[in-house]
Amino acid sequence: MNITNQIALVTGANRGIGREFVLELLERGAAKVYATARRPETLDFGDDRVVPIRLDLLDHESVAAAAAAAPDVTLLVNNAGISTGASLVTGELSEIRREMDTHFWGTLDVIREFAPALASNGGGAIVNVLSALSWFAAPGSGSYAAAKAAEWNMTNGVRLELAHQGTFVQGVLLGAADTDITAGYDGPKIDPRDVPRSSFDGLATGAIEVVVDDWTAMVKASLAGDPAAFYEQVAHLLGAN
Repeated sequence: MNITNQIALVTGANRGIGREFVLELLERGAAKVYATARRPETLDFGDDRVVPIRLDLLDHESVAAAAAAAPDVTLLVNNAGISTGASLVTGELSEIRREMDTHFWGTLDVIREFAPALASNGGGAIVNVLSALSWFAAPGSGSYAAAKAAEWNMTNGVRLELAHQGTFVQGVLLGAADTDITAGYDGPKIDPRDVPRSSFDGLATGAIEVVVDDWTAMVKASLAGDPAAFYEQVAHLLGAN
């Protein structure tokens, strides 16, 4: 897919990686960008091609309304997410459910609602912004990692199910980007602009999975090995021993 003249919708466009997706779409010549947020009045890009829309992943009616308001979409970017920091064993179950409701059920709801429009517009593409934590867990990330793991394999599943209508589905995986959501993390962070750039470069070459940074590449490379050795390495990198 070439981004020029595409009509895109980006969830969680008010800040961080989502905002960078909107800016990159504009720079690459998108014809229109539906920028969504729970409070669309906070969106300001200074470009007439940007159309603010309310969308809350935990509110099905808002998802359905957004799909009805944007029937011309050819590229769907599922970026919206949360990070509660809840632990699986001692954390509040309501927070753990909120992580799963957001990353898995909410993202799937958006895909289900927009899939008919994508089919009508020639197939198009879906980009799901995932995480290196789709493939491992670290202290303080239990519920987030579980939710992202579910979203990662959901991405694989919908890719197969939507292939018949010509919809291309890409997963984008990264470690920490320098955004509000990682404000309390002291480790290495990438420039959030690298995420949409890598994603769209991958769309141009037909990459179904895009690994943005070296940390995520290391995690992926470790999956065929002994997990004990990998987690020992992670503990060392995170300063746990």
